[in-house]
Amino acid sequence: MSSQSTTSSPSPLRLWPAIALFAILWVFRFLPRVVEDPSLQLLMTAFFVPLACTFLILVWWVAASRATWRERIVGLVGLLVLAVIGFFVGHPTIRGFGTLGAIQWGASAFVVGLVASKWIRPERRTAVGLVAAALVFGYWALVRMDGVWGGDFKAERSWRWSRTAEDEYLAAREGRAGDASLDEPLGEAEWPGFRGPGRDGVVPGVRLAEDWQARPPRELWRIPVGPGWSSFAVAGRRVFTQEQRGDLEAVVAYDATNGAELWAHEYASRFFEAMGGAGPRATPTLAGGMLFALGAEGLLHRLEPETGNVVWQADLREDSQREPPTWGFSSSPLVVDDLVIVHAGGEVDRGVLAYGVDDGRLRWGAPAGGHSYSSPQLSWVAGERSLPMVTDEGIALYDPADGSVLWKHDWPINAYRVLQPLIVGESTLLVSTGQGVGTRRLDLRRDGTGLAGEERWTSRGMKPDFNDYVAYEGSVYGFDPSILACIDLETGERRWKGGRYGAGQLLLLPDASQLLVIGEKGDLVLVRATPERHEELTRMKVFESKTWNHPVLVGDRLYLRNAEEAVALAMPLG
Repeated sequence: MSSQSTTSSPSPLRLWPAIALFAILWVFRFLPRVVEDPSLQLLMTAFFVPLACTFLILVWWVAASRATWRERIVGLVGLLVLAVIGFFVGHPTIRGFGTLGAIQWGASAFVVGLVASKWIRPERRTAVGLVAAALVFGYWALVRMDGVWGGDFKAERSWRWSRTAEDEYLAAREGRAGDASLDEPLGEAEWPGFRGPGRDGVVPGVRLAEDWQARPPRELWRIPVGPGWSSFAVAGRRVFTQEQRGDLEAVVAYDATNGAELWAHEYASRFFEAMGGAGPRATPTLAGGMLFALGAEGLLHRLEPETGNVVWQADLREDSQREPPTWGFSSSPLVVDDLVIVHAGGEVDRGVLAYGVDDGRLRWGAPAGGHSYSSPQLSWVAGERSLPMVTDEGIALYDPADGSVLWKHDWPINAYRVLQPLIVGESTLLVSTGQGVGTRRLDLRRDGTGLAGEERWTSRGMKPDFNDYVAYEGSVYGFDPSILACIDLETGERRWKGGRYGAGQLLLLPDASQLLVIGEKGDLVLVRATPERHEELTRMKVFESKTWNHPVLVGDRLYLRNAEEAVALAMPLG
């Protein structure tokens, strides 16, 4: 009697729940990129929903897939092993948010493999799914993260073995120090620090030509620089900035006429986080013939601007009893009288710190929220000399003499604040919060011996993230969040929105009714400052890489930089 053995195929999988979860996962991953104005709630949803879908795919596989128990155990253990291996062999920049992305991709590939196995060999479906997941995890092990773009937080990735711009810069610098000298005195600080003399991005007395085809800007010099999001301070023939050089943070002086390095104060410190990259965030400050600079890990220096020699150093981590916040210490120092003032944040009563300019001794500290990436600025508000400081808790006005709080407006947010408060006239404050929250107008007045204030409006017509804005003739111009916009100062209503310049920065030229914009992708654009409509006048390409740094305009000289290059342009005047 003959017998024939047969091998039965495994039961078909219940695939529709996995396919539905796969679709939901990827719809929400890409949603912030297609929505023009993603809110904080949408961004958070786009983060947590894919995570939940990934978890539910694993739950489906174990509890509702109809796979055999052997397959379920092998598939689940296999995915977990791949994720653990991927974490440890992956590039350091991928760990954290990148690891979560890799797991989502891996789970998605597992589902794709299971679906494809229907047309390959169903009895090997688990192996096919794991091979697909392994290929995806393998890809993530071969790449590094080079930061994100503003607005939609889209990641930049490169092969992990490719040289970074910082690698190229360090190789070119090897064996070199400062290659120039300058004997002339420091000169007047035409641009003393972050966003200019008033920390407001306003450049009076300049009118630019409005046709750069007929009269183009002339490039004076272009040099490689180390990574960092600092801007420039300018005095005479010297421009000062901060950058990262491998394991050394550096405050650097360059010759404004040719870009030659005059000196560099380098010290052991490296701040890095995957979204913003390496390097300092703050901008040096010139005041009274002195130079002050704050590094991303909290080292505050007073330097001699002619030589770079250190006069004193203080450590914000020690004085504020905190580690650097998520994106590093970012406060550009402010000099008021005999004090240099910075923001540190944290849970102790030393959120704002004031040091003596002569000796670097801590003079006072005051509570100022858990974190802020804004900088203190000196302003007169409702007749009161004060330091407006924006934090995650809202805004407070401090007495620069002793740090006492003159007035406070609570507007807490479970996110970050980056922008400078905008003071308009004698008593109006504008405070903004990115990620879709909006801009708020506060009107202050004297109330007896103190200050009182009230909310005039809160507008979602302008929702800048880390792109500072300006006010001109009853209108406010800024980014919403990556498209240029104009709102009415009186009502907060949007007048227009246009010009996709990404997470760029801008300057106001009030005597010419012009906005000078440097776009995130390196485009320099001149725009008419008018509430009637978006009117782009002319443009040119300056950089090929991401540009978040604030521009500096001194007369007809424009100084620009990003995390890779710095350039000086002679601008045609109108």
